[in-house]
Amino acid sequence: MRLIFLGPPGSGKGTQAKRLQAQKNWPQLSTGDMLRSAIQAGTELGLKAKEIMDSGELVSDEVVVGLINERLKGNDCQSGFVLDGFPRTIPQAQALDQLMDRLQLQIDASVLFEIENSVLIERLSGRRTCSSCGAMFHLVSAPPKKEGQCDSCGSSSLIQREDDRPEVIQKRLKVYHEQTFPLIDYYEGQGKLRRINADQSLSEVEKALSEIVEGDMNGHH
Repeated sequence: MRLIFLGPPGSGKGTQAKRLQAQKNWPQLSTGDMLRSAIQAGTELGLKAKEIMDSGELVSDEVVVGLINERLKGNDCQSGFVLDGFPRTIPQAQALDQLMDRLQLQIDASVLFEIENSVLIERLSGRRTCSSCGAMFHLVSAPPKKEGQCDSCGSSSLIQREDDRPEVIQKRLKVYHEQTFPLIDYYEGQGKLRRINADQSLSEVEKALSEIVEGDMNGHH
């Protein structure tokens, strides 16, 4: 099954995509992760992307569609995948539809994680990332066992990512709402939109998502 996850940063898309990956073996295709690995590898694409991302802007469609096109050819994508964080705009959605046509595939459903801005700002600004191993923590909901120290690798370099600062979050949400809202109508028009209230516990969101997945796999929603 091929899914798109829509929703603002911090709405829990990534967490749920990882769970589906574990349960169904459908890889989570996060353009953020693809870009970060390009940045870490120091590729030309990566360096260009880093400059744009650091300023809170979005990377060009051409770059992202190129990354996805390569990635969809991987064997692990054959039974299904979850696109997380893409498409963000109508032109991207159209480029994705064209790409899927060329690959003779189609998107089965687009799942919208709905949540209030105020809840998101609280969620995101509490996030901390280990700069050594990348493990994620949250000062309120998932603090490290020992303050300031990573549970996974023991490093004491827990940082607040640049894009998790409240003022940057405000900007990201504004960009999200301006660019991504039209996608809701786009996928609704294709009969592919499914909505989830993302302001619930993890297990409730997971339950809502599995009902959608099972429903769509069995041909009814």
